[in-house]
Amino acid sequence: MRLSQEQIDGFHRDGFLFPLRVITTGQAAHYLASLEGHEARARQPLQGNMRHKTHLLFTWVDELAHNSNILDAVADVIGPNILLWNTNFFIKEATNPGFVSWHQDSTYWGLDPDEVVTAWVALTDATPDNGYMQFLPGSHKSDQLPHLDTFHRDNLLSRGQEIAVEVDTSKAVGVGLKAGGMSLHHIKLVHGSAPNRSGDRRVGMALRYIPTHVRQTKLRDSAMLVRGVDEFHHFDDEARPQADLDDAAVASHAEAMARQVKALYEGTDKQAFRP
Repeated sequence: MRLSQEQIDGFHRDGFLFPLRVITTGQAAHYLASLEGHEARARQPLQGNMRHKTHLLFTWVDELAHNSNILDAVADVIGPNILLWNTNFFIKEATNPGFVSWHQDSTYWGLDPDEVVTAWVALTDATPDNGYMQFLPGSHKSDQLPHLDTFHRDNLLSRGQEIAVEVDTSKAVGVGLKAGGMSLHHIKLVHGSAPNRSGDRRVGMALRYIPTHVRQTKLRDSAMLVRGVDEFHHFDDEARPQADLDDAAVASHAEAMARQVKALYEGTDKQAFRP
């Protein structure tokens, strides 16, 4: 899916772009069934470290991360040479208090420069009732804002971080998506989401893409080349999984997560992502 010049200009102006149809409703249902099939076999929801860098564990997440419609759109805003730095499931269970506070992704990631885009793919519809994302247009052009760590149990963010200064949210844009739809947003865009008040779970996959010249400033990190060439080698290469949860995939994921936890929880005593 190539973007028009108007769409590209809109992304750079507003810091986001949606809706973009990247997979069919049937494909979204297939990926959702794959997730819920794993959860049924594990007898528990996907949680903790398994919600992060999930492309290293499951072939179907890896397949989604390499989807040409997604990568075409991403290439139009960050260029042709693309690394997949992270994948994160954002799951809000039915009638659950879980929320995402107003924040900027750039706060703890350690990536420089800030040419980072999140492709958020809806595996279920994202609506006002089930806690769709909200974006503040143009907020990516501001400086990095101070954040406060709350570690609130209902906050879905790694540190429960929230912007520590007054933010005018009166012009926030609700990001309604149908299953199979996608939004793109910039790493510095101010965004958040409310709890799911509906009777169904809301499931989305966030795919974090970076151009190959971006560096990790905190440590030697890992990432997966998903398009083009990497002439910089700022990240160790991640291998694609050959089978769901096989020994090699689990070992690769554990190694990558150790780096992620060290970077994102820098300054704390945390050893793993929260459940």
